[in-house]
Amino acid sequence: QVQLAESGGGSVQAGGSLRLSCLATGYYFDGSCMGWFRQAPGKEREAVAATAGDGDTSMLDSVKGRFAISQDKAKSTLYLEMNNLKPEDSAVYYCAASTNQNTIWEWFNPRLYAYWGQGTQVTVST
Repeated sequence: QVQLAESGGGSVQAGGSLRLSCLATGYYFDGSCMGWFRQAPGKEREAVAATAGDGDTSMLDSVKGRFAISQDKAKSTLYLEMNNLKPEDSAVYYCAASTNQNTIWEWFNPRLYAYWGQGTQVTVST
């Protein structure tokens, strides 16, 4: 049984940093797409970043240069390093994992992902 558990959210001031972690138990890191999504109140869930684990990554334009996605297979963990945070980054962040390889091109599509975490809140104040 696959379970994804996010951690690392919190409240920071604008310009601050956070690192989100997603522990993926029961999940096999085989190059299938893993990603981070976020959802702010009253807004649709949007894809933030994804990786296929082979150095191939994709990123939302508004976070390029500020966020970085990575994974540590030995620790079964996906990370999202977030720097220079802005108030508009405030949202619940979700970890997601697919079971399909060679699908990084569809990274932004929530339907690609079979497994989802419960989410972790990120709040950025001015």
